[in-house]
Amino acid sequence: MNMYMKQMIVGVALVVVVAALISVNGQSSTCNVSMSDLLTCKPAVTPPNPPPPTPECCSVLSHADLPCLCPYKNSPLLPSLGIDPKLALQLPAKCNLPHPPNC
Repeated sequence: MNMYMKQMIVGVALVVVVAALISVNGQSSTCNVSMSDLLTCKPAVTPPNPPPPTPECCSVLSHADLPCLCPYKNSPLLPSLGIDPKLALQLPAKCNLPHPPNC
């Protein structure tokens, strides 16, 4: 897997982790995205056989501050919420979004 693809995967995972953290912490918005908006992406990162991300999910990701989400990429909350981190990391690429630098 090339470096660009790995970076894109990390970006998506971050988005999903932040959604999980927002839920746990009771915050309404983090990194320019609300928990309810991030939940539009959950079907695309929940096994088995997840559907492709919806246009709504991709729109949410396009407005999120992806570099802000980077610190959440390794959160243990993802699996505990039924989210497959590998699927989450694929979201930016599936939404044709650029990967944040140094993430």
